[in-house]
Amino acid sequence: MAKEISIKAAGGLRAVLAPCEAESVAVGVFIASGSRHERPCEAGISHFIEHMLFKGTPSRKPIDITRAIEGRGGNFNAMTGEEATCYYAHLPSECLAEAIDILSDMYLNSSIPDDEFEREKSVIIEEIRMYADEPDQVAAENLQKCVFPGSPLGSPVAGTPESLKPLKPEDLRRYIKGHYRADNSVVVIVGAFDEGEAERLLAKSFGPLASRGKAARARFRPSAPDAKRVVPHISEEKEINQAQLALGYRTFGISDPRKYAASVMDAILGRGMMSRLFQEVREKRGLSYDISSRMQFFSDTGMFTVSAGTDPARAAKTLETVEREMKRICEKRPGAAELKRTKEFLTGNFRLSHERVTSKLFFYGQTMLAFGRVIEPAEQVAGIEAVTAADVQAVAKAILRPSMRSVSWVVPKKGGAS
Repeated sequence: MAKEISIKAAGGLRAVLAPCEAESVAVGVFIASGSRHERPCEAGISHFIEHMLFKGTPSRKPIDITRAIEGRGGNFNAMTGEEATCYYAHLPSECLAEAIDILSDMYLNSSIPDDEFEREKSVIIEEIRMYADEPDQVAAENLQKCVFPGSPLGSPVAGTPESLKPLKPEDLRRYIKGHYRADNSVVVIVGAFDEGEAERLLAKSFGPLASRGKAARARFRPSAPDAKRVVPHISEEKEINQAQLALGYRTFGISDPRKYAASVMDAILGRGMMSRLFQEVREKRGLSYDISSRMQFFSDTGMFTVSAGTDPARAAKTLETVEREMKRICEKRPGAAELKRTKEFLTGNFRLSHERVTSKLFFYGQTMLAFGRVIEPAEQVAGIEAVTAADVQAVAKAILRPSMRSVSWVVPKKGGAS
């Protein structure tokens, strides 16, 4: 079982220690700060900071940081989302001290050098342009904008070239001071390690956090999206051959007890080759090569999405088939065999993923930020196993409401790609 500790020397920093049988150890720092916490003039700053923390500290050059992890055969990465940012290292088990030392140095002492700042800004703008060339990414971003209009949840995590260009190094330093705090962060360690050693290393490395007083914490809090408003339709033309569909519904947040039934509904509809959408849209009708669904939860809201690529001439037929399956799951409960198979798929997939230390790392980090306590895998499995056919139908009716539906298309330009 995982053990939650509080590193008092680090001003109340929470930590989760989850030793398990492995040849490696993974260390992650999770911060409850993402694109949703940004003001309009800061759009993209959380993602920008993620990039810049790899650009050196007073005691380490960027190459020193990379060499210390990759030089030992490890993996070193970070990611930014709507409500959180994570930095993590996965290394052989004897390298725990190095992993904690490097991550804490980046977290506490990133120098944001001016020359690296301008260079990385250009890199991120190229990253944004790269995603703008991917129709599925464009369809998904446009859909989120429609599902959460006027909310930071509807804005791209990376920001836009226009929002990034005015940013200065001091903007990033100020944002870090307000958000990268002990009471806003969680450290997770998973794998082969000694708990006592881990506690000592955490207290030593993150100790300086105690000097970041509560008065420095950012006052800005994101507002909830308008509960009654979505944009029903958006379409964009690009030089492509396929039409890309993204269909979405606004739903509830991660603390809602219906989340388990929603996850089962998601799996029945669009997770894997046995799902209804895969069977109906691809296998029976040949309308799409790749179709899937996704349930995404935020702290106080969420989004259920279906995505597919199809021949523009059959786009209407594809959407019609998808919506027929939406209607069917609302009108009729899944049968006992389908429900049993789906729950076995979800719980089996979850258990197998937890054989990887990095999967455990993200599970504990994300659930600690969301719930403020350690969630054991057994609790997750029990929640799925308790779902009934009536629960699935009820949650489908609650989620798949026409008033909360948005459709996003990216289609070929007329007279364009052929």
